[in-house]
Amino acid sequence: MAAPEPAPRRGREREREDESEDESDILEESPCGRWQKRREQVNQGNMPGVQSTFLAMDTEEGVEVVWNELHFGDRKAFSVHEETIQTMFEQLALLDHPNIVKLHKYWLDASETRARVIFITEYVSSGSLKQFLKKTKKNHKAMNARAWKRWCTQILSALSFLHACSPPIIHGNLTSDTIFIQHNGLIKIGSVWHRIFSNALPDDLRSPIRAEREEPRNLHFFPPEYGEVADGTAVDIFSFGMCALEMAVLEIQANGDTRVTEEAIARARHSLSDPNMREFILCCLARDPARRPSAHSLLFHRVLFEVHSLKLLAAHCFIQHQYLMPENVVEEKTKSTDPHAVLAEIPRPSRPPLQWRYSEVSCLELDKFLEDVRNGIYPLMNFAAARPLGLPRVLAPPPEEAQKAKTPTPEPFDSETRKVIQMQCSLERSEDKARWHLTLLLVLEDRLHRQLTYDLLPTDSAQDLAAELVHYGFVHEEDRAKLATFLESALLKHRGAQP
Repeated sequence: MAAPEPAPRRGREREREDESEDESDILEESPCGRWQKRREQVNQGNMPGVQSTFLAMDTEEGVEVVWNELHFGDRKAFSVHEETIQTMFEQLALLDHPNIVKLHKYWLDASETRARVIFITEYVSSGSLKQFLKKTKKNHKAMNARAWKRWCTQILSALSFLHACSPPIIHGNLTSDTIFIQHNGLIKIGSVWHRIFSNALPDDLRSPIRAEREEPRNLHFFPPEYGEVADGTAVDIFSFGMCALEMAVLEIQANGDTRVTEEAIARARHSLSDPNMREFILCCLARDPARRPSAHSLLFHRVLFEVHSLKLLAAHCFIQHQYLMPENVVEEKTKSTDPHAVLAEIPRPSRPPLQWRYSEVSCLELDKFLEDVRNGIYPLMNFAAARPLGLPRVLAPPPEEAQKAKTPTPEPFDSETRKVIQMQCSLERSEDKARWHLTLLLVLEDRLHRQLTYDLLPTDSAQDLAAELVHYGFVHEEDRAKLATFLESALLKHRGAQP
């Protein structure tokens, strides 16, 4: 018979269980009740000015998020500038890019004793780039070149998006502490709110988020002109160059806890064996801001062309219209294809043509590539024309008004941000044969399913149904047209009409 477990160990386990229960306690709710703040604090990188960040739960989606609090000491000044604060966060809520940490919601909390802004952001559970590089260095001497290219492409895609806004959005605090990695390899840039918000605030409210140069170990991410001239997009390019260098060598050695020296940076640059990589990083680190290339032009650099543009365009086109195809279309197509058939052929004079057969294309690799494209790892930004995002655009839904008790009125409908990748529809007659019963199954880009049912009226049209689904936040605005086309086809088919 096994000996009983020692009592001290059981006691320690009970203490850990109690601590875990304490961390899951709900400390506060949003006025609408959707967001629940927990006791557990999280570190989402270097977030200047944010006094506290807590783990929270989105009770509607069932996912963890981050509850951020920005405190202001001057209650009267806060009240005077509430409209300015709301405008800034409305602008930030419009930023929607797969490689930028999403700001979901915000509201103001002003009482007699305190004034604060609370905003809910996406939770990136895999940690910061800095943390990942430290773990990697323990087992590897150098970064995998393919992973480095994928990360650089995603960071530049986010910067290109921010810099194409009108006026351009300058991140201004891009370091390996404000870049995060998802478990699937997706890169997310955080702390985007900081620069646009701090620059827009009046002087009497700016002190809580005033960003002097941060920790000494991060000073090397800032360009030589930082703080001396007006910030431009070149500031972010220099910071990106330092991030790219750190990703390539895994760590730039600092002298204890002080700032990284110029000698350490020079040693890191000279250690790069790939001349294209070295040239790419050096052009970002040019001392003259005018000589640094734009984020959009860097996406075309030869060192980042890992995926042929035609292949990438085809993959994005496939995913955009995937709702028209079965979910396992790649697998089924592979089964019906002769592996010895010629996929492509390059004629050569006086020599046999160069042939590429289906057997040379891995179905599993193709599925993985499509999944990576769907997750935003291979963005289309470098091949698409610049699409400026004006700020402010159409205002976001009104912010929540902080109250002491949870508001009894329902929250305004949130817009759906996830795209539909597959649609299925079925129509059945009701028992009295008087109307049709519609069942619509939507597969979203995060692989979650949404099933909707509706009793059709004789006056219902596909366009009206699609518009209503967008209005109530079930479908992304950009999916409205293709959903209307899909429903129109289904209605015509099941009602016995000819298209």
